[in-house]
Amino acid sequence: MRLYQRALLKEMTTTSGIALGVLSAILLVTLSVRILGTAALGEFDVSAVVPFISFGYLRLLPILLSLALFAGVLLTLARFWQDSEMVIWFGAGLPPMAWAKPIMRFAVPITLIIAGLSLVVIPWVSRQKADYESYVTQQKQDTTRLTPGVFAETSQGNRVYFVENIKEDNPSVGNIFIQSEQNGRIGIVIATHGKVEVMPNGDHFLVLQQGRRYEGTPGNADYRVMEFNHYGFRLDPAQLAQRVPQSRELSTPALLRNPTSVNQSELVWRMGYPVSALILALFAIPLSVYNPRVGRSFNILMAALIYTLYNNVMGLSQTWVSRGLMSAWSSQLLVHGVAFAALAAAFWWRYGRPLGRGTR
Repeated sequence: MRLYQRALLKEMTTTSGIALGVLSAILLVTLSVRILGTAALGEFDVSAVVPFISFGYLRLLPILLSLALFAGVLLTLARFWQDSEMVIWFGAGLPPMAWAKPIMRFAVPITLIIAGLSLVVIPWVSRQKADYESYVTQQKQDTTRLTPGVFAETSQGNRVYFVENIKEDNPSVGNIFIQSEQNGRIGIVIATHGKVEVMPNGDHFLVLQQGRRYEGTPGNADYRVMEFNHYGFRLDPAQLAQRVPQSRELSTPALLRNPTSVNQSELVWRMGYPVSALILALFAIPLSVYNPRVGRSFNILMAALIYTLYNNVMGLSQTWVSRGLMSAWSSQLLVHGVAFAALAAAFWWRYGRPLGRGTR
């Protein structure tokens, strides 16, 4: 391997690693804030925060790798231009396309990782996330898992529970408030302590001890007050609806076996990740050319614009496929073919000669 290739690969690896770390940190912070906010509202238990963050990170990992690859190649070559190293190499007779070989050597393994993630890992992660969401929903619907300090409503909406504290080592609860409605009459039950008991048939009962029940009709004065030593409420069993797998949860062979419009649109998105990552890595060669007249930020702005435009067109093509306006393969050929043509035009514009020729 030549000297410039070793230097280029080393710096691209370092820069891409830093970019991936920064992007991962931003994504993890964003996911943590959003998911912790949802957990604070009582949508799911706090123990589900870490799995949801992991699922969200893995699903977006191909995008992070593509961005890190693009940024690593672009910033490395831009630094070569700004420090006049590229001028020295060109003066030594090195043609512009000579940089494509080490960049391809660096980008192809990362592209294969992105392909493996998008075609194999991400569908599996989507299935696991959907199953885990169903499990969390079941646990939320299961009112035997009372949450201290949070009002919980039954699935029928006719009863509201509130417990102040729960002893983990002993299945007992303290300071219970329950409001229920039956035949137009409102009942409020207050007790200092109680416990959850499981009957032989599997039913769960919340048994209250030493409490008081108030019952009456709103707007009337015919309230009754009753004191009790033991009072039992049957807790509603969790009901988990049957879930139909979505296209993003299906494996890639399953999408190919059932080529519906929705499945083909999902296939377009999965195949677009690695192809776009490789084309964008090569795009960094003409985009990195430094012109002192326009400043150092011009290349970064152009790169951001091209990356955003490329991904938006990919999303638009996915919509076209889902609506049956074109097939998945014609969409891939159109979007990535236009991107490759734009890549060739960028090389011609920057270097002003057929590809592969060096400078004189």
